[in-house]
Amino acid sequence: MTQQPRAGLRLMHVHAHPDDESSKGAASTAMYVAQGVDVHVATCTGGERGSILNPKMDRPEILENITEIRRQEMERARDILGIRQDWLGFVDSGWPEGDPKPPLPEGCFALVPIEEAAAPLVKLIREFRPHVLTTYDERGGYPHPDHIKCHEISVYAFEAAADPERYPELGEPWQVLKLYYHHSFNKARIQAIHDAMVAHGLESPWEERLKEWKDEPEWEARVTTRVPCSDYFGVRDQALLAHATQIDPDGFWFAIPREIQVDTWPTEDFELVKSFVDSATPEDDLFAGIVDPQAVVID
Repeated sequence: MTQQPRAGLRLMHVHAHPDDESSKGAASTAMYVAQGVDVHVATCTGGERGSILNPKMDRPEILENITEIRRQEMERARDILGIRQDWLGFVDSGWPEGDPKPPLPEGCFALVPIEEAAAPLVKLIREFRPHVLTTYDERGGYPHPDHIKCHEISVYAFEAAADPERYPELGEPWQVLKLYYHHSFNKARIQAIHDAMVAHGLESPWEERLKEWKDEPEWEARVTTRVPCSDYFGVRDQALLAHATQIDPDGFWFAIPREIQVDTWPTEDFELVKSFVDSATPEDDLFAGIVDPQAVVID
C-alpha cells in the first residue's frame, strides 16, 4: 500500500452549525483528507433554529423534523468530505431579527458561560490531539451570535487544552501547534470573482453587496495563508448540496460557474493567529512548519 504523504497529521475545524463545514474551507478539507490528513469537525449546535433557505424544502413536515433532518444532512456531508465529526451538544441561538433585536432564547449556545461552553471542545481537543485548529474571526465571519460564540470558545479552548491545571478531569493536556481564522469572504476575493463574471458578460450575485461593502485595508491584510485547493471545488459543492434545507442548487451558492472560480481564485484563505512552529508568512499550507507530527509543546 502506498504511504499517503501526510499521514499522522491532524486538523480540527470548529464550526457553529451543520453546513458551515461545507461553506467554509471545505475544498481544502477534502484536499487534506485526500493527502492522508485526519480531519475532525466539531459542530457547536444542531442548527435547530436555522431557517429553511431552500424553497424546495420549505414544507411543514420538514420544519417539524428539522433537528433530525439537519443531523442527517451533516452525516451525508461528513461522508462526502471524508471527515470525522462530533456535536458539542449546544442549542442553536437563532438569528435575532427586529429593531431592537429581541433577547436570545433561554438556554441557547450564545448565552452559555464560556467556561462551560468550552469544556466539550477542550475534551475533544485532548482526545483528537490536532496539530492545527481553525475557527472564525472575532466577528464570527458574520455577526451571528453562534458564530461569535464559536470564535470565543475556540480561542479559549486552544489555550485551555494545553494547560494541565485547567479542566484536569477532561484528559491529558495537548498543545495545538497552529490556530487559524477563516477568511472566506474577504473583499479581494469577492471583487475578483465579480469582475470576472462581468468580463464574461454574466450577472454577478455580488454586485449589490459590493456597493455596500466598506473598505477595510487592515482587515484584508490579515490573510496570511492561501491554500490552493481548486481541484476539490467539486467535492465542496457536493458537500454543500448535502445540506438540502440550507442550500438551493439554483440559488446564490451556485450562481458562479466553477471554471470562473478556479481561474479567478483557486485558494481558500486563512489568517494565522498563533503558531508554536516556525512558518514564514505568506503560507500556502496550514501545516507549514510542522515537521514532526508527534511534536507537542507545553510550557
